[in-house]
Amino acid sequence: MLIEDFFLKSLGKWNSMRSGHSLAFKEFEEIVSQIKITSLEKWDIRVLEMLNHRKITNKSFSTPVIIEWESESNWEDSKADNISSGSSILIPFTSTTKTGKILRSTGYAENIKAYTEYNILENDTVIFITRYNQTIAEERIWFISSNVRCRASLIKSINTSAILQTSYASEIRIS
Repeated sequence: MLIEDFFLKSLGKWNSMRSGHSLAFKEFEEIVSQIKITSLEKWDIRVLEMLNHRKITNKSFSTPVIIEWESESNWEDSKADNISSGSSILIPFTSTTKTGKILRSTGYAENIKAYTEYNILENDTVIFITRYNQTIAEERIWFISSNVRCRASLIKSINTSAILQTSYASEIRIS
């Protein structure tokens, strides 16, 4: 599988049920999300702005995607608005058939622009590693079927390598 194949398989709307485990605080979180993954044109103004901001002139990248989500967590105060939402544009640059980098408009662990390194294993599991200012996030995503995918992640401290949080999600495509 190539990164283009992974993103093509990921397009659409997904219901996600995720359990998060904060090891530092010994807390458990349940998150229910709706995720929408859509491909973008290479000349989409948002894509061009990201490339210009990073001063990237290399236009040889795979089809970018935008991931939009809305999630509800049991960690939030039940009296407050407990729905969060966001989006992130991902622009993949291939190094080899199985590796490369992805420019992200918004990170997974920290709300900053970031580069993600990816590696596609022989069993088509995709590993994403993103280094932020304070943390490193590692995500593993694999497909059980065309309409079910799984995601496991961990976030660790960049300074101490202590694992701060782990999570597991089952994601089901909405037909």
